[in-house]
Parts: sequence; C-alpha cells; structure tokens
Amino acid sequence: MKVKVSRKAHFNAAHRLFRPEWDDEKNTEVFGKCNNPNYHGHNYDLVVSVYGEIDEETGFVMDMKILKALIKDKIEDVLDHKNLNVEVPEFKHLNPTAENIAVFIWNKLRPHIKASKDLEVVLYETPRNFVTYSGE
Repeated sequence: MKVKVSRKAHFNAAHRLFRPEWDDEKNTEVFGKCNNPNYHGHNYDLVVSVYGEIDEETGFVMDMKILKALIKDKIEDVLDHKNLNVEVPEFKHLNPTAENIAVFIWNKLRPHIKASKDLEVVLYETPRNFVTYSGE
C-alpha cells in the first residue's frame, strides 16, 4: 500500500520574466507586468510530497524531520529572499517561471529521496496560480 506524506514550506523571491533576445515590446506582450526590469516578487508556498510504502520498522513513508531539513537546506536557504535572475546561478539563463522553479526544486530534492519513493512538488506562485511537477 502506497501512502503520500507532504510538507509545506514558504519562501519569498523576486524575479523578472523576459527573454534577452526579444525586444521590450515582445517581452511585455508575452510576460506583461512580470517583465518589469526592476523585478517583482512573490510569496511562494511549496508543498513537497513523497509517495511510497510504509516502512515496517518506523511506520514512516519518510521521516518528516529529514524532509523538513532537506527543504530548508536545498530550497529555502537557496531561494528565500533572493533575486532569482541575479542570485541563483541556475536562473541566470533560465526564465524563472513557476514551471521552471518547480522543476528546479524537484531536481534539488530528488537525489536525497530514496529511489523507491515518488516525489511531487506543488508550487503556488499566488493563491490561484500553481504548478505541479512529479518528474519526467
């Protein structure tokens, strides 16, 4: 029997959505206010879920203390109160859309979750806009 356990987290980050090879008009047409050259920010909410069999010895799918520490170390400490375009190397040449941020988070966490467990990331950019990524 597979069970899903989830941990919520939160971080704040600034970003600008734009493509440097496009002119200002096209960037504004595609990205609107998110193309502000002075950046803008979001209060992101994150839900990280791990699916798997319950360990017979511990009764856990995954020790939530470990998941909490991984999220803090690999995600919150890296993204919180940062300008993603400027301060996070992976986004220097990758548009920091919610979709790309969710994949980034998944990629940072996946090596630290047992291969026998499935991983899902849900990233809320706003209370109404969110993306889900669970691997290829």
